[in-house]
Amino acid sequence: MATPPAQPATAAPVGRRSLLWGASSVLIWATGCSNGTTAPSSTGTSRTTGSQTASTTAAPSTSATSTTATAAPTSSTATSARPSATLPAATPWQPGAGEIEPAAKRSAVTLIEALGSWRAGQEGERRAAARAAALGIPTALAGQLASQAGSLLGSGDEASLQVIDAQYGGLLTDTASVLVVCRQWSRNGTGAVVNGGTTVDVRLSRTGSGWSVTALHPAVSEPAATSPTASTRAVLARSTIELPPASAADIRSGTVHESVLQAMLRLADTYRMSVSVVRSGHPLDVFGTSRPSDHPVGRAFDVWRIDGHPVVDPATPRALITAFMRAAAAAGSYNVGGPVLLTGGATSNQFFSDDTHHDHVHIGFSS
Repeated sequence: MATPPAQPATAAPVGRRSLLWGASSVLIWATGCSNGTTAPSSTGTSRTTGSQTASTTAAPSTSATSTTATAAPTSSTATSARPSATLPAATPWQPGAGEIEPAAKRSAVTLIEALGSWRAGQEGERRAAARAAALGIPTALAGQLASQAGSLLGSGDEASLQVIDAQYGGLLTDTASVLVVCRQWSRNGTGAVVNGGTTVDVRLSRTGSGWSVTALHPAVSEPAATSPTASTRAVLARSTIELPPASAADIRSGTVHESVLQAMLRLADTYRMSVSVVRSGHPLDVFGTSRPSDHPVGRAFDVWRIDGHPVVDPATPRALITAFMRAAAAAGSYNVGGPVLLTGGATSNQFFSDDTHHDHVHIGFSS
């Protein structure tokens, strides 16, 4: 994940008892892909920071934009030809071994799963608020979160949502950003199934009882480019580049820099990589700072799984992760972050590591 954002998040503006989970009070001070040292935060001091700078000015929202999602990793929204088709069954996402703050991720994911899945007669913002309240979230906050859900609520009579991954957009002592990457299927009035999905920047605060969701920032994307470049077509067609809906929409929009596309293609020659975030749904600024992130301007991407092995999993060979990080640097990235702090970069801060990047590899470009 790269640069975390300022507290206003994704393109669309916008707890169980305030979605409070009995998380241990471990103090975490992380940053999102950041450059240099993390600036002081009102919620706590940050721990190690990566070196992820961003040149361009970010848009005036809190997370990066990206349109509602697309169907399969590399395809756009599509409708099934058969009416009354059955919606795919979704399985609840659970944090695995190696997570630093599993309770924060669980709180974020549980709410997104509740908001993005419903049966006939449960559609609409009011019913979504009721589903949030059923988790123990105070009524007023549940209504506020439902109003921020945007495209997550869709317009179908029924919907099923599958979380693909949950990674940090930023992690500080008392606040966090969890990027919930998901695929969603809905059935409209004709019985046809529509494939979609999005990425939601979920903001949380730590309380005495655990982590409570405070705001949602779903990705809002640009429309697909009318004349996609050769690199765009190649990335979308490459089977070894697994793109979730919002990231695929980013690529199709033509708003992602050529340096990113070329690096993806080069890495895909050797690795099968599962991308979590490109530009949409990511915080606009490095979390806890006012420094723009490289993600919203289309100059970075995050990878959560390499050759089928989750980066956060302790069983994943460190050698695989370090080799991938070095390959990313060789592909032109000036800012590579991950769970391992590497030495020997072209510059003193080409490689970085911190708690936020414990669960993914950030690959950023200066142009």
